[in-house]
Amino acid sequence: MQRMIARSLGESALASLTPLAGLTGQSQAIESERGRFIARPAPHPAIPFVDRQREYRILKKLHAARLTPAPLAGYRQGLLLPWQPGKVLSAEAFTQQLPRIISLLCFLHRQPLTGYRLTLLPLLWQYWQRCRHRNLKWLRELQRLSRIGEPLPLRLAPLHMDVHAGNIVMSEDGLHLIDWEYAADGDVALELATVCVADPAHQQRWLAHYAQAAQLSFSSLQRQVQRWQPWLRLLMASWYQLRAEQSGEKALQQLAQQSWEQV
Repeated sequence: MQRMIARSLGESALASLTPLAGLTGQSQAIESERGRFIARPAPHPAIPFVDRQREYRILKKLHAARLTPAPLAGYRQGLLLPWQPGKVLSAEAFTQQLPRIISLLCFLHRQPLTGYRLTLLPLLWQYWQRCRHRNLKWLRELQRLSRIGEPLPLRLAPLHMDVHAGNIVMSEDGLHLIDWEYAADGDVALELATVCVADPAHQQRWLAHYAQAAQLSFSSLQRQVQRWQPWLRLLMASWYQLRAEQSGEKALQQLAQQSWEQV
């Protein structure tokens, strides 16, 4: 990672590295003569689906629509990005900015497909295989979803897949999504399901605003979000379980326990 930074910014440009908060962890802010940047190493231990080379290619595509800054470098070992100036939204501001966030998501969902399709079933089985602590409840839910099969997309589009207050920055020129490591092509209803997890008290407002803006039937969108919710609940519980085992952090262990109660 240090060599990638040196190649991209110059051997003498590096001034300081500061760890950034986040559940995945390991990202760092870089202060240099050339400005401020973010270094995003490949997570170690590995996390299913996180691939810095894929993330780099998707960011390059989305930069054409000015949805992201242009990444400087992307390798299997990590990713180097310009810093996105602005202020991260609070949970309260996330709800207050609902119409603008919906507009941002609709703009993202109108972009050409990235070529990287998200399929949840293989991903869920990867989590099952990588975790040490597994139980019958988990296996039964995996088998149940395997029998049902993933819902057919209501509308296929590029997705961010981690939309919440901490991943939206407000700057002088508007709102910006950050942290695109789970981005891929998928059903817009799955994206809305993740948004509703981030702000469950206002789920109906999110769905109504999106349906109107995207010219979708509200009832069709609502039904499709409901179809995806069991998949998303199991994905979240599996993610927390793996990260809790990898890190040993009590906070992640508590989040894993809470998530399993929702499955």
